[in-house]
Amino acid sequence: MSLSPIESVQGVSGTGYAGSTKAPGSTGGGFGTALTGAVDDLQSLQSTSKELAVSSVTGNLDDIHKATLAATRAQVTFELVAAVRNKGIDAFNEIMRMQA
Repeated sequence: MSLSPIESVQGVSGTGYAGSTKAPGSTGGGFGTALTGAVDDLQSLQSTSKELAVSSVTGNLDDIHKATLAATRAQVTFELVAAVRNKGIDAFNEIMRMQA
């Protein structure tokens, strides 16, 4: 049994989007739902990262790599969500500049 990269570290949850993509044109919640899910997952990743950081500082964590991976995963996910948000704002501003 092989584990995906997201499942390879115990105690660190992934973004939840690996292998859960829908085909274009399929019925679903759309972009807003996907963005909301990404923000919820980001909050979960940041919470896990914070818990593992506290555990490592108090000496209750056996493997510091878990805390490092959780912090890096939360940071990368945050940067991705921020980039998507910025592109969405740029697209909105571009649409507002279009002439009728």
